[in-house]
Amino acid sequence: MTQKNNCILALCVIVAVVIVISCKTKFDTTKANYTVSQSPADFERGKELAFSICAGCHYDHSVNKFIGTQIHDVPGIAGKVYSANLTQSKSNGVISHYSDAEIGYLLKTGIARDGRYLSYMLRPNLAETDIKALIVYFRSADPAVSAADTTVGKTDLTFIGKAFMNIKAKPIAYRSNVKIPANQVDLGYYLVDNLGCFHCHSASLTKLNYLQPNQTPGYLAGGMTLKGEHDMSIKASNITPDKSTGIGDYTREDFRKALTDGQAPDRHLKVPMPKFNMLKDSEIDAIYAYLQTVPAKYHVVKR
Repeated sequence: MTQKNNCILALCVIVAVVIVISCKTKFDTTKANYTVSQSPADFERGKELAFSICAGCHYDHSVNKFIGTQIHDVPGIAGKVYSANLTQSKSNGVISHYSDAEIGYLLKTGIARDGRYLSYMLRPNLAETDIKALIVYFRSADPAVSAADTTVGKTDLTFIGKAFMNIKAKPIAYRSNVKIPANQVDLGYYLVDNLGCFHCHSASLTKLNYLQPNQTPGYLAGGMTLKGEHDMSIKASNITPDKSTGIGDYTREDFRKALTDGQAPDRHLKVPMPKFNMLKDSEIDAIYAYLQTVPAKYHVVKR
């Protein structure tokens, strides 16, 4: 092949890439139309879930509201990403613009009401009753979700960021009839999945297996670099039951303190590790019981 032909081929490849990246991939959203019924029990469960699942990205502690935050773990080369305002603001919030069915569909599949794919929103294994509870809470009069007419920032992806999102655009089929497990160990797995524990404590945010979390590379062995306070790099811990590099020596009480107070036996846990102080003791114990069943992995995480 001549040099001229090589140049033409390279130009064609570049043009094709630009076309793919510039085209916004859209997907069909739900045609369902339902309204969840509200109850005090759903509100309490929804609040627990909102602060345990959604708060890490959407809750601003300076104003005590779900107004959104900047997602600092997105590499700068990909651009800037800001989470949505989840308050009931009609001008700046997103909840008031979604039907109950559209919220549930977004959480399960990652497909927004306008057809965009949001890969970081996925909770395909969340039980229908928990989705209902979340909707009830975000529709409630709780101060944390009352209208706040503010926007923390506008997502602005670079060429590379857009390319990655288009390549990553593979929504998950809606999984129906998912129930909260009754067995303690199974409940622990359900919580490790839906609280997003495996997101941070595995090998890479870009290689998460949302449908089968335990098939994620480096599952729960830690080592991923995250952004802490003052833009400090923090390594996620190994939370497999390995006795020398993981949490194999943690007692149940040690584990409770780590999750609710941020106090591990040998150190104070740093941001971005949240304090799961809304979880019930029985739920924390279920997570602990499940983690004891995970294969121990020797993996030294340098701090």
